[in-house]
Amino acid sequence: MAENISIRAVTTAEERALEEEREQEKAFRAAPKLNKSPLHGLWALTNRDLIKWYKNPIQLFISLIQPIVWLGLFGKALNFGAFISSQPGITPAEIAALNLKEFGTTSYFSFLSAGMLAFIILFTAAFSGMSVVFDKRFGFMNKALSTPVGRGAIVVGKILQSVIRSLIQAAIVLGIAVGLGMDTSHLNALSIAGAFTILFLMAFGLSSLFVMLALRGSDWQTQMAIINLLNLPLLFASNAMLPITIMPDWLKNVVKFNPVSYAVDGARQLLLGSPGSLGVPLWVDFGVLTAFAVILSGLGIVLSWRLLSK
Repeated sequence: MAENISIRAVTTAEERALEEEREQEKAFRAAPKLNKSPLHGLWALTNRDLIKWYKNPIQLFISLIQPIVWLGLFGKALNFGAFISSQPGITPAEIAALNLKEFGTTSYFSFLSAGMLAFIILFTAAFSGMSVVFDKRFGFMNKALSTPVGRGAIVVGKILQSVIRSLIQAAIVLGIAVGLGMDTSHLNALSIAGAFTILFLMAFGLSSLFVMLALRGSDWQTQMAIINLLNLPLLFASNAMLPITIMPDWLKNVVKFNPVSYAVDGARQLLLGSPGSLGVPLWVDFGVLTAFAVILSGLGIVLSWRLLSK
């Protein structure tokens, strides 16, 4: 009798073990398969940085303060129209003609508004490299390199999150500029789409540049020094703040080699109907910025294969 009870207990234990094994097998088969698609990995890395950004609205607010200050204070305080209209005997028609000649639009504020779009793109793109530096310092980069995601996708993910942030902030700045009095006579869906295509190319190229410069280092102070070294020359050696006509000859030549100048020139032609201040047609602006974005992003991907390591 005791032997029968012992045999039954063993049999029951074996049946339970077999049942557990079957359940584990079913659970394993039902588990989702690992998605090894390059696009899936690229979006996962991009979305990670975007989540950190839009879940921190204070960061977005702070990033918009500087261009708003430039628009609201500098753009309105530096009233070139008042200088022109203060001349004795000048007529409104002559004021409009002088504004059109110097700024290519009805007012300096409208001229500056298009430049502020490039301003926000430039400064947002500059900090794209900081994300690479912090990922290295806190160990996330090693984890990303251990996944099936390619190194090129890691770089492109950093670039894309910066581009998306830049364009969202540029759209907000454009809305604020319109509210403050920017000329809207040439605004339509096509012109806005064209302008943001140009800004996309500028953001892609500049983000590629700063990510590429951050691939090797892990010191945030060095990266900040690089940002300060490049940002202001790129901004002030362009047509974003002031027209080329009032610049010295040597600076005019520098402006023509600055990709920011071509982005601002194209944006003004599309949003304000301004004539090209660089003396080139709109398709040249698109061509220069496309080449700029393709070359720098390609260099960033190539360097990632050599410089990114666990």
